[in-house]
Amino acid sequence: MLLGGFLAWRWPRAIWAHLAACAWGVAIIAFHLNCPLTYVEDWARERAGERGLTQGFVDRYLDNVIYPERYVNLVRLGVAVVVGVSWLGAYLTWRSRRAHSGADSADREARTLADSAANSAADQSPGHGLDRVSG
Repeated sequence: MLLGGFLAWRWPRAIWAHLAACAWGVAIIAFHLNCPLTYVEDWARERAGERGLTQGFVDRYLDNVIYPERYVNLVRLGVAVVVGVSWLGAYLTWRSRRAHSGADSADREARTLADSAANSAADQSPGHGLDRVSG
């Protein structure tokens, strides 16, 4: 989830999967849901004849392991800032590509119109341009 928005800088359609992951992450925090990995680990432990987890996957493997519990809110804020920057960059990249593709299509259209006008003028000239051929 942390770096998914940066993928959208290169592959703009990746933003949709990233938005879904972020929505799930916010739901886990807001509604105190378990991470899907909790259910996977519980399933695997039960198949191996062991008890399931007494706490969620994130609580067991991330909190107090990667960062102390007292820094949970600071880590969440840091993640939010990084995700926000990635979304801003994805938006600016998308907008820039859209502007360039619009300019490219406008250039192509202008060239097509100029070519059409030149061909039309040549067709209407006396001799249809045959007077330029020297023998």
